Amino acid sequence: MKLERLISIIFKLLNHEVLSASTLAEEFQVSPRTIYRDIDVICAAGFPVVSHQGLKGGYGIIDGYKMDKSLLGSYDVNSLITVLSSLSTVFDDGRVQGTIERLQTIGSEHQSPSLSIDLETRRTEPDALPYLRTGITEYRIIQFDYINTKNERTSRRIEPIRLHFKYRNWYVYGFCLARQDYREFRLSRMMNVSLSSDTFQPHTTRIEPIVESRIQSDTTLHSQTTEVVFKVNPEALSEAMDHFQQADKQFHNDGSMTMRIAVHQPLKARWLCSFLLSLGSGAEVLEPVELRNILREELQNALKPYQKTIEEV
Repeated sequence: MKLERLISIIFKLLNHEVLSASTLAEEFQVSPRTIYRDIDVICAAGFPVVSHQGLKGGYGIIDGYKMDKSLLGSYDVNSLITVLSSLSTVFDDGRVQGTIERLQTIGSEHQSPSLSIDLETRRTEPDALPYLRTGITEYRIIQFDYINTKNERTSRRIEPIRLHFKYRNWYVYGFCLARQDYREFRLSRMMNVSLSSDTFQPHTTRIEPIVESRIQSDTTLHSQTTEVVFKVNPEALSEAMDHFQQADKQFHNDGSMTMRIAVHQPLKARWLCSFLLSLGSGAEVLEPVELRNILREELQNALKPYQKTIEEV
């Protein structure tokens, strides 16, 4: 703990001209006397720390002292700082902030950031990500309620392995104790997330084969896809293009667009039906015909509750 504090103090002094002992003591939750001893140790290690007297006095690194910047260029460092900054806002991790401070000592002082990343998403469980991160790093079991794709609510306990951010959503991958198999869960469907005191052994031997088999499975699914063709009206273009960025697009003179996408078993893909229906009159499925019939039936079922209300009135 003392070594980590010493290293952190060094990088803070490298990033600031002057820092008072009281400021350092407050940040590291120690007494000013402890900071004085830490400064003596840092000086003994060969770091040129100087003391500044006066009202705004404190400690700093002597002018002209530079860290070796040969390992990473300023472009690499600034990109890393941007990515880590986005992670620190999501997880509120002090260790990430410490890494940022160290990187800033070898980054460009005057270069404006050319990249911005926002990983924040809408979540019903604000503590879910920190709990999951802690569960992964400390090998602790996570428990939660989950709504699956069949709209069934179940209670789960998992041994979390890693977090994914994809398709604008967070997912956690781990070993499900209820299913006795590896599963992936979407955070937006998780409720009552809590961190258990129960621990588990690291899954060091199973992770890579699972990733490889999943890639092979995805390749197989791609070879068994069916083309879905639908026309998008001008008022729904932006939403459709946000959702299907890789689709084959053909624009028409009236401002509409025909999109073609390859979907595995489109007649059973509820996500596809839900999205197309959410566009309302802004989209019309052209092929396959069976999908048109499914959407027509869904629309008729959606009207039933409102028809009853009208009849009662």
